[in-house]
Amino acid sequence: DRAGIEAMAAASEFRRVWPVLRGPAASLLLVGLKDQSGRFLPGLSAGDRWFVIGEEERRYSIVLQNRSEVRLAAVLSVGGPDVSDGQPAAVRKRGYVIDPHRTIEVEGFRQSTDAVAAFRFSPVLQSYAQVKYRPSRNAGVIGAALCHEPGTFP
Repeated sequence: DRAGIEAMAAASEFRRVWPVLRGPAASLLLVGLKDQSGRFLPGLSAGDRWFVIGEEERRYSIVLQNRSEVRLAAVLSVGGPDVSDGQPAAVRKRGYVIDPHRTIEVEGFRQSTDAVAAFRFSPVLQSYAQVKYRPSRNAGVIGAALCHEPGTFP
């Protein structure tokens, strides 16, 4: 929540920045979280970690924007499981393909070709990943692995 993030910021060297990724990755992909009204959520970063301010039970989506000239694939996990199949996330899995200069929005855990379980902010023990799949040391963590289409980079 906002109070927790602000307390961490006051006690450390946090600073407000956007986008989440830095360095070479930032030239390829922008990553953000939107709330259920479509606004990007604010947050704070420290090193390679991004802390987002969310409200309990509010929905959010993950937004990925390909800034490059090539197709990219992104494998996403929330709380540990892969969002596309609920199994442990791995870089060799199929990901979401994002065409050059396009944006996709992932709204939840894929349950079938037509249904998703919405991402929601919740206490760790009540999180979808914890209840549906298994306890994970990655509770509260959104992970992304990025790769390009073979043969597209020199």
